[in-house]
Amino acid sequence: MKKFFSAVSLIGILATASAAQNPSSPQSPGGATPAQAAGDTTRIRVRVELVNVLFTVNDRKNRLVLNLAKDDLRVFEDNKPQSIRFFSRESDLPLRIAILIDTSNSIRERLRFEQEAAIDFLATTLRPHKDQAFVVAFDVEPQLLQDYTDDMEKLSKAIRGLQAGGGTGLYDAMYFAAKEKMLFFPPPEPYLRRVMIVVSDGQDNFSEHTRDEALGMAQRGEVTIFSISTNRSGIQEKGDKVLKYLAEETGGRAFFPFSASDLAVNFQEIARELRSQYSLAYVSTNTVHDGTYRAIAIQSRDKNFRVRAKSGYFAPSQ
Repeated sequence: MKKFFSAVSLIGILATASAAQNPSSPQSPGGATPAQAAGDTTRIRVRVELVNVLFTVNDRKNRLVLNLAKDDLRVFEDNKPQSIRFFSRESDLPLRIAILIDTSNSIRERLRFEQEAAIDFLATTLRPHKDQAFVVAFDVEPQLLQDYTDDMEKLSKAIRGLQAGGGTGLYDAMYFAAKEKMLFFPPPEPYLRRVMIVVSDGQDNFSEHTRDEALGMAQRGEVTIFSISTNRSGIQEKGDKVLKYLAEETGGRAFFPFSASDLAVNFQEIARELRSQYSLAYVSTNTVHDGTYRAIAIQSRDKNFRVRAKSGYFAPSQ
């Protein structure tokens, strides 16, 4: 699935050359050129477009791997190796979290568990004055119940006020949340980690937007999707496959709890993962601004480790 391109401009500042570097330049008595003697410099602005990727690494037992270094990884764009310019473990980035909760008739019996699990997650995850979250309920249409805030009282009140009823407009809710609340131009500084947590059975039957339109808008917002299925049939339904697809395409993860009470455990795993991700950036060897889709693959040199990251981006068109 295609991704949106994220670019960061780096500014290079070059001073005028010294006499040793440019012997033909006229010298002042102190050995400096007139420009240097006057304290003059030449500033050259160079735009360098970085492809930024957040990713998670797990071992064969699905445990988080937290001690990797840059040299432990390889990055490919359209199967061509890329040079990693920046690398870090991004455990401290500000979070912007969207909580999307399905309130259609199909989840009526499980709504209370979803509400309490979501509240506990936010209470343990949000850091005052640094992280923020908003709440969207959806049945036939999305409703913004609480805008961005770090106030747990407001968030808890919004979530506990949810009431079930109606059809399921999952894609419209995702599209709305990503476009209206998570799409920032220019990209924010410092970089924000944008996360969408979708609690639903994935059975959309009322949206005007398609699945790929909703996903595309999330990609443009550089949103990582974590989905928690409310399906309790014991059999993977079509909606479960949708939730898994949405999560995997954005570098997130889908959860399929056996019972409603397991929701809290899933939320805890999401919280732990958000503090255990890596970040890297590279400058693409393909410098053509043609707006085409480019696939990204991150590989660990240790074959026992599995990397989860977004699968590509759109190159700039100009």
